[in-house]
Amino acid sequence: MIDVVFTLLIIFMITAPMLTQGVQVNLPNANAENLEIDQTVIEISITKENEIFIDKNPVTLNRFEAEFSAVFQNRFDTPIFVSADREVPYGFFVRVISEIQNAGGVKLGFLSEPLEN
Repeated sequence: MIDVVFTLLIIFMITAPMLTQGVQVNLPNANAENLEIDQTVIEISITKENEIFIDKNPVTLNRFEAEFSAVFQNRFDTPIFVSADREVPYGFFVRVISEIQNAGGVKLGFLSEPLEN
């Protein structure tokens, strides 16, 4: 139970609309605070058509781990932000996250839109 709460805490702390340009995805809504990031990040975007982008560069799922490893090489302290359209199948999303972790990515953040009142 503590692991679940801790994971949710991290997700809510890191989720925030970013002030960077990226691939258009229909993000899910969440109640989270905006965070100020003062370093470069690696942004992974997944569209509802299951297209994957690494910093706006398209890549297929079959090539994702190799392409991500090349971008992530020697940048182990770099945060990785994942934005996925709310219509992306959960299994596909988890597979992408698994590939990120296999490449050594551990500082993961998930982006969302703020809840509308």
